[in-house]
Amino acid sequence: MSVDDERDRLIDRIGETQRDLGRLLAQHHPPSPLFDSNLTLRQLKVVMILSSQDSASGQDLSHHLGVGLGTVTGIVDRLVGHGLVTRREDPDDRRIRRVELTPAGHALTERIADAGLDGFRRLLGLLDTPTLRDLSAVLGKIQVAAATLHPTAPSPKKVG
Repeated sequence: MSVDDERDRLIDRIGETQRDLGRLLAQHHPPSPLFDSNLTLRQLKVVMILSSQDSASGQDLSHHLGVGLGTVTGIVDRLVGHGLVTRREDPDDRRIRRVELTPAGHALTERIADAGLDGFRRLLGLLDTPTLRDLSAVLGKIQVAAATLHPTAPSPKKVG
């Protein structure tokens, strides 16, 4: 077996394990705020896109979602109605309207992230200290590799 074959097999195994862990963690109680939300999948996508950047134009959102500008307008209108986003003029070009999360929108994304983290922390609590030390080192390496894939993304908090 070649080194490349072994790497491919390991990558497949890690991917399957990650998927299985995601399924297990999604079953924890209380349920994730994702399941309590009345948002459509597209509305949730807009909220999650905005959580990773300060604001976005309608064109940006249209590109990310793969839908027309008219569809984006309707999605944003409903999110404004839910109190999760707001619109404002772009300071550099008054023809462009920027969409950004409101404090309620930020709170929703934090609740979603925290719910996943709570389940993961409970799982990690079952591991011994040497394993946690090894996992922390591996996650640090994964974080560095991810930064090379997405060099313009904001720097996440340092692991470890």
